[in-house]
Amino acid sequence: MIRFLWLRRLWASSTGRFGLIVVAAIGIVALVSLFWLPFEPKRVDIANRWAMPSWPHVLGTDGSGRDILSLLMAGARTTVWVAAGAGVVATLLGLALAALGALTARWLRETVAVIVDILIAFPVLLIAMMISAVWGGSLWVVIVSVGIGFGVNIARVTRPELRRVLHSDFVLAGRANGLTPFQNLWRHLLPNVAPVFIVQLSWGMAVAVLAEAGLSYLGFGAPPTEPSWGLLLKELQDYISVHPLSVVWPGATITITVLGLNLLGDALRDATDPTLTRRRASGSRADAARAAAAHQPGVIA
Repeated sequence: MIRFLWLRRLWASSTGRFGLIVVAAIGIVALVSLFWLPFEPKRVDIANRWAMPSWPHVLGTDGSGRDILSLLMAGARTTVWVAAGAGVVATLLGLALAALGALTARWLRETVAVIVDILIAFPVLLIAMMISAVWGGSLWVVIVSVGIGFGVNIARVTRPELRRVLHSDFVLAGRANGLTPFQNLWRHLLPNVAPVFIVQLSWGMAVAVLAEAGLSYLGFGAPPTEPSWGLLLKELQDYISVHPLSVVWPGATITITVLGLNLLGDALRDATDPTLTRRRASGSRADAARAAAAHQPGVIA
C-alpha cells in the first residue's frame, strides 16, 4: 500500500489529475488508432472538401477531403512513438553521463563535465539538422536529436544531485556493508534523485512533442507519407484566412498534450518527493498557527 501512496498523492492534485488524464487519453487514442479509425487518413474525397464539423466528419475535412479527426488520431501514434523514444534515449544517455560524472575517478568526472558542457551548447534543432544531413529526415532523426539534446540536460541536472546524495549517511552505510557502486546507485542514489529526474524527463518528452511538430513542419521530421500533427499544421496554415477552424484542431492538440506532460511531471515530482511533501505540510501548519494566533485578542502574530 505504501508503494502506491505516490499515486494517491498524484491523483489528489488537480494538476496531476489533468496531466494524467491528458497523457492517458493520448496514449489510448494512439492505441485505438492501430485498430480503428473513422476514415482512412489518406483517403481523398473531393466532394467533401472543407466540410464543416458535422456527422460523420466530427472535426471537418481538409482541402483534399481527408477527415481531420482521423488524421489527428493517426498522428497521435507518431507523437507517442517520438515522445517515448526520445524519453528512452534521453534517460539512457543522461543517467549514463550523470553516473560517470559523479561516481568515477576525478579525471573521468572532469572529462564528462566538459563533454556535457559542449553538447549542451547545441540546440535540438541544430542537432536534428546535422543528423538529417547525413541520414535524411525521418522520425528517427527527431528521436535521436531530442534524446541527445535532453539527455545532456538530464545529466547536467542529475550529476550534482548524485554527488550530493553520494555523501549521505545511508550511502556510506551501504558501502560499509559491502554494496558495490552499482548496487548503491540502484538502491540509494537513483531513488533519491528520481524527483529531479522525473521533471527533466517529462519536460524533455513535452519538448519532443513540440520538436516533432516543428521539425516535421520544417521538413526534417516525419516524411509526407507519415501522419503527423506538424505536417497537418503545415498543410492547413495556408488556408488559415479562409478556413481558420481547421488549423485550430492540430494546434490545440499539440498545446494540450505539451501542457499535460508538463503538469504531470510537476505533479509527479511533488508526489514522489517525501521531503517536499513534509516541507509543505509543516509550512501549512505554521501558516495555520499564525492565522489562529492572529485571531486571538492580545496576541501578536
